[in-house]
Amino acid sequence: MARISGVTIPSEKQVWVSLTYVYGIGPKTSHTILEAVKVDPTVRVKDLTDAEVSRIQDYINENFTVEGELQRIVSTNIKRLKDINAYRGLRHKANLPSRGQRTKTNARTRRGKKTTVGGTAKKAPSKT
Repeated sequence: MARISGVTIPSEKQVWVSLTYVYGIGPKTSHTILEAVKVDPTVRVKDLTDAEVSRIQDYINENFTVEGELQRIVSTNIKRLKDINAYRGLRHKANLPSRGQRTKTNARTRRGKKTTVGGTAKKAPSKT
């Protein structure tokens, strides 16, 4: 089990896929890292030597902002937008899409489960 930036990456997967489990590293960045440290992207994590894992870890620490630090940066940016009442900040506050997507239909991921308004008609009084 290899740990990179505080994340235990899967050992059965190829290295380039396993690196994407670290917050802030995607497929493109993963390939860039492996190219820089001269590790074959298709080798399995369990077959890596300790020296290769430490080279990958050192390269990531030097050149990228990942995991907790990146999440902290992103959350402070969103908080700043909310504090200055920017349009994007207001959308974040209201839990609505902030990048111009439509909300009349769709947008269920941000808005949550659909709630029907006025969907129940009153029962007609029955004769006894």
